[in-house]
Amino acid sequence: MNKFKSKYLNHKEAVDNFVWRTVQLFTKQGMTFLIFILCAFFLDPHAFGTYNYILAVVLFLVMFGDFGISTATSKYAAEYNVDNQEKLRRVFFNSLTLVLSFGAIVAILTILFGEYFLRENYHYILYLLPMLFLAPISSLYDGIFRGLKRFRELAIISISSGILSIGVVYFLIANYDLVGALVSQSFFYLVLVIISFFFYGKFSFEFDKDIAKNVLNYSVLVGLANLGYFFYTQVDLVMLGYSEYTEETGYYGLITRLFNLSLVFFAIFGHVVAPNHIKLQVMKKYDDLKRRIKTFSFYSFILGIIFAVILFLIVPPIMAAFLPQYDHQAFYAVFYIFLLVIPISVVEASLANGFITPLGYVKILTTTILIGGALNVLCNILFLYHFGYLGIIIATVVVHNLINITKFIYFWKVFRV
Repeated sequence: MNKFKSKYLNHKEAVDNFVWRTVQLFTKQGMTFLIFILCAFFLDPHAFGTYNYILAVVLFLVMFGDFGISTATSKYAAEYNVDNQEKLRRVFFNSLTLVLSFGAIVAILTILFGEYFLRENYHYILYLLPMLFLAPISSLYDGIFRGLKRFRELAIISISSGILSIGVVYFLIANYDLVGALVSQSFFYLVLVIISFFFYGKFSFEFDKDIAKNVLNYSVLVGLANLGYFFYTQVDLVMLGYSEYTEETGYYGLITRLFNLSLVFFAIFGHVVAPNHIKLQVMKKYDDLKRRIKTFSFYSFILGIIFAVILFLIVPPIMAAFLPQYDHQAFYAVFYIFLLVIPISVVEASLANGFITPLGYVKILTTTILIGGALNVLCNILFLYHFGYLGIIIATVVVHNLINITKFIYFWKVFRV
């Protein structure tokens, strides 16, 4: 016990920050997931599918409003906190200027040309236009707090936002159906931004060309990676909705949301063990690292299979009991195919966060995500033409498993050198 306490005290800041970051992530994602489940419960399958489609489109647009600016801000906030407090006071305003500028451009283009792409669903996206500003601003605050290592406050902000907004969110969805579901998203982010504003404190309104330029230049690289990630993971919902497979869009959105939330556990486990692997790398104990990579790969794959089997067994009775409107053959056609992506994805979540990123091989992730994004779009188009909506699900399983296996092989080859 004393040994454990001694180790904790030696790494108290890192451990505490990790705990608070975990609380914050689970609280924020838990709240968005709760909104999602309320939508699934109160909306009929067609309206729920439309909700998933419009939300996926807006998240795509939000990505251009941020385009890596929040990540770049986190980097420079950490740097300026060390050696330039004056620039630190100015970094938020300059990053905010970029976010608001990008958001305004995206909003104007959406208003002008959105009807051409969204057709009869165009008016729905207008209810989510505030998210083009609110979501990037909340990410910007998140980046600043991360850079300053104010993880405890981030957790408090997420918890407070959830508590203050849950009642209104429930009221909106229960009484105003699809419109209420869309407005509830903007409301939650509005509460998040307001609370973040009060926690952050004073900042300078002075524009600094150098800060804006530095943030913008760095954000481009991150933004391109995020764009690739969207095409790799989220474009399926957009393509399903655009192809007018509305109900199937809802099924797929529900399945992927459950799956992505579950993967957080494996990602956090990777974060927990990552410092040990970095230590082995610094000590040049490469044989130990290779053994750990093999061990983690094997057991992660076994856990992934077990996880898929558990979902196979428990999801049908859960759907029948709590979401009976989705308890039919079309939903399970999507669900059973998607189970095939789980084992390899569990391995990827563990290795990417436990080995590839902390050991300095993040370029492998960026490269494979960009390639995977392009391949996913191409396969979606081809498979959709030949197999209908199930073609997109099949394409996702094929591309994700192929890219993840390629990622592992490439990492192992480079690491062995």
